[in-house]
Amino acid sequence: MPVATIFSRAQVGIDAPVVTVEADINSGLPQTIIVGLPEATVRESKDRVKAAIINSGFQMPSRKVTINLAPADLPKQGGRYDLAIALVILAASGQVPIDQLQQFEALGELALNGTIRGVKGVLPATLQNQNTTRQLIIPTSNASEAALASSGQVLVTDSLLSVVAHLAGSSKMAGPEQVMKPFTAKVRSNAVQNVPNSINVNTLSSDKLLLSEVRGQHMAKRALIIAAAGGHNILLLGPPGTGKSMLASRLCSLLPNMNDSEALELACIRSISTELLEHHNWHKRPYRAPHHTASAVALVGGGNPPKPGEISLAHNGVLFLDELPEFSRQVLEVLREPLESNHIVISRANNHVTYPAGFQLVAAMNPCPCGYFSEQTIMGKNRCRCTVDQILRYRHRVSGPLMDRIDLHVDVPTLAIGTFSDPQLKGDVSEHYHAEKMIRQARERMLRRGVINARLRSKDVEAQCVLEPAGQKLLDKAVHQLGYSARAYYKVLKIALTIADLEGTDKVSTSHLSEALTLRRLDRLEI
Repeated sequence: MPVATIFSRAQVGIDAPVVTVEADINSGLPQTIIVGLPEATVRESKDRVKAAIINSGFQMPSRKVTINLAPADLPKQGGRYDLAIALVILAASGQVPIDQLQQFEALGELALNGTIRGVKGVLPATLQNQNTTRQLIIPTSNASEAALASSGQVLVTDSLLSVVAHLAGSSKMAGPEQVMKPFTAKVRSNAVQNVPNSINVNTLSSDKLLLSEVRGQHMAKRALIIAAAGGHNILLLGPPGTGKSMLASRLCSLLPNMNDSEALELACIRSISTELLEHHNWHKRPYRAPHHTASAVALVGGGNPPKPGEISLAHNGVLFLDELPEFSRQVLEVLREPLESNHIVISRANNHVTYPAGFQLVAAMNPCPCGYFSEQTIMGKNRCRCTVDQILRYRHRVSGPLMDRIDLHVDVPTLAIGTFSDPQLKGDVSEHYHAEKMIRQARERMLRRGVINARLRSKDVEAQCVLEPAGQKLLDKAVHQLGYSARAYYKVLKIALTIADLEGTDKVSTSHLSEALTLRRLDRLEI
């Protein structure tokens, strides 16, 4: 009998390399052998496929069936190859047309009754299938994912019978947009909304977290706006209950929505993880806030096979680490590389994968173990009873190299008496939308230069941020007195450039530089 061939796709990180699935039927004892470096779940597929073929009304060959998954050196995992294996067995045994099988790629796990269950990683497979002339067959339950990137080459199905009927020409499978009636192409073409020039309070979303809801903390709000505009990492330093977490949760609502390319990147990461795709607001930036007991694997990814961690699920969005010194030192140190490179490489003995990790870090910590360093009671007595050694040990839980990678260090002090009771201090909703507009316009200026300021290379910073003599002298003095590293030097320049962009000017003045220097609190914090 001739060898039947169809194509499928593996899952390696957010990549989906092609896998050629071949079937050969020869004389010998009735058995099915799968070769090509299959993991346990793939080896078990022969039993699922046999039951699905028989329960769908077809004949399982009573001879030796050899299934080859090529390339042989690529590990194969999961039930994603079940449908492809069933189709090549049916084609090799003459039960379906063999000549047109190579025009298709197939993904799907078979149930024993012949229905097809959804699998992970359909979106990356759909995107890479667009570079071929083959049609991709996927389960109906994955149609919403495929619709995000469908270009007319995707067919959806819910049973082995319907696939065979399509190959025989007796019926046709539908595309993902036809199946997902509530989920139309409008989702994918939904343009990033601009901030309106005039605000109608009656039309505002009630669940949107507004910066104006934070009472007081004007300097911290200003720092948050600068961080949002330039994509800078920020550390909020202050006693418990002063609004650090509240400020951090407002950063995503200040950031412009993701464009289609950024949204697809994040959707691919969620497609291969346990996270659900939220199609109704898929342009919204992610906000991840793992607990301080999270392991290094949970934070950066890992396992076997390697899965994405919190930093990848926060790609193009915000990662909030509350109580930063309470995280394990080992966990925090693994953040150093992705904070610089915007990706994470997870290496294992038999493979390695690379996940995007272009997140914006927002961290919060107390100034001392009890949290009340330099805070006074109404009677004027210091509330803090921590010793100098205790305070130093607490702060040294966060290493200098990691702190050097955080652009902004901002105080969030205890609020003055009357901040909550004075109606005149209540924030106006227009404050938030004015900030959004400033951030959007500043980002447009940055993107015309190429990238947001936080991701500028050193030579580009020098080209864009030319200081006047007084400003250069001020920066040189700060470097000498505060012991700035080369990284901290360029971060100060990037912050000053962002402040200039917020003001709509191309020239970085001494006042911009002075404000940037004041926003690195820990460089001069004393006990």
